Amino acid sequence: MNILITGGAGFIGSNLALKLISKGHTLTILDNLSKQIHGENPEEESPLYKSIADKVKFIKGTVEAEADLVAAIHGQDVIVHLAAETGTGQSMYQIKRYTDVNIGGTALLLDILANNPHQVKKIVIASSRSIYGEGKYLSEELGYVYPKHRTDDYMQAGDFEVKYAGCEKPLTLVATDEDSKIHPSSVYGITKQNQEQMIMTVCPTIGIAPVAFRYQNVYGPGQSLSNPYTGILSIFSTRIKNDKDINVFEDGKETRDFVFIDDVVDATILGIEKDEANNQVFNVGTGIAIEVNTVVEELMANYGRTVPVTISGNYRLGDIRHNYADLTRIKSVLGFAPKVDFKTGIAKFAAWVNTQEIKTDKYQQSLQEMKDKGLFK
Repeated sequence: MNILITGGAGFIGSNLALKLISKGHTLTILDNLSKQIHGENPEEESPLYKSIADKVKFIKGTVEAEADLVAAIHGQDVIVHLAAETGTGQSMYQIKRYTDVNIGGTALLLDILANNPHQVKKIVIASSRSIYGEGKYLSEELGYVYPKHRTDDYMQAGDFEVKYAGCEKPLTLVATDEDSKIHPSSVYGITKQNQEQMIMTVCPTIGIAPVAFRYQNVYGPGQSLSNPYTGILSIFSTRIKNDKDINVFEDGKETRDFVFIDDVVDATILGIEKDEANNQVFNVGTGIAIEVNTVVEELMANYGRTVPVTISGNYRLGDIRHNYADLTRIKSVLGFAPKVDFKTGIAKFAAWVNTQEIKTDKYQQSLQEMKDKGLFK
């Protein structure tokens, strides 16, 4: 098939492109080579871009430009729409930028397809676990509940767990399934919800099969080590490699579902190639919640370095406490099961980091930006 990946020079996109090429597909990539992801001189310095540049038809452009999208769409059978601004914290003060790219770019893509001849048969949209907000919990008093995002007053007092009105006993975290309540707690999450809903709503009306993947926290060799706005694995790794201390937010017991890049690529390809995926929404994760404290311990063990760790009680407004994926649907419909467990994945990630030049640590700069906006406490 002829496959277009928007944002295809990024971490997920470039890995997906290489695997699709190995399976005989023909790839076109539309990407703006954002400096936040690819560095100051992307064409010369970005490993992600260089890994695909000579293997695909590459269009340097943006999903905000109609001419770029029209050129990229021509002759495509499938579109994988990954292009997006990413970063929960940054989205809370770059609101127009995130909505222009994520919502506006998706709207423009669909508008072109709805009003012009094309041969596109399927669109796969990269959604996100962020649309679930605080996720799904079990209450002894009320059954399953979906708490709202946490408030400043509780977290200032060092109380980081979620609350739900009418529940006196502690809530029990459970896996978030695709039918869980959608109530994002960040602008980024709102834009991903909007992207997904537009794709799933519009595509069937114009003869295109939609597929949505709600990715959990994707990691692995090749992810940006210089972008301080996304990915605690990169942030902590850069701190450790620079022999700088680590500030663990809250109490370190907040959890995430970390899914290895190879598993994400395999799941996405099943969505591209299998008709059973059409018109469906799937979680992509491991189904296992990992504490941030565990992440720090595993990284230091793999790098063979110890740096001072402060569990500070600091927090960012818009961050969630817990979330991990229920994989029942993707297992039953597509036969997907993750192959790489966290310990194995972290070892692979750390081995790759050890081959990389140590990046300038921009973490404190990003925190200062959030502090200036009243989002970091």
